[in-house]
Amino acid sequence: MTMIPSAINLHKASKTLTLKYPTGEEYHLPAELLRVHSPSAEVQGHGKPILQFGKINVGLTKVEPAGQYALKLTFDDGHDSGLFTWEYLYQLGVRQQALWDDYLAELKKAGKSRDPSESVVKLML
Repeated sequence: MTMIPSAINLHKASKTLTLKYPTGEEYHLPAELLRVHSPSAEVQGHGKPILQFGKINVGLTKVEPAGQYALKLTFDDGHDSGLFTWEYLYQLGVRQQALWDDYLAELKKAGKSRDPSESVVKLML
């Protein structure tokens, strides 16, 4: 059964998308998490995801329905090509902490930063 939110709220100030479900579940998804886990080909690659970095300040400018099955999110860095299906959004909510922890580990491993003004140099000892 696909979990469809009963309420969707964009909080531009806190850069968060809140999804409430009929079950009582509620998820607050930061724009940065949504951006780095966009289902677009630009982010997902063709079977090999492309690490996104420097997105700590990214926000959402628009949330639009895409038919009856997804949301189209527009980010303030211009990214708008991913369709977030109801199932994908629900999984992002349920798995938010694990996905975030994995993302931070990938950034560290790649010597990248969430901050676009920071250039992290990997030290080879």
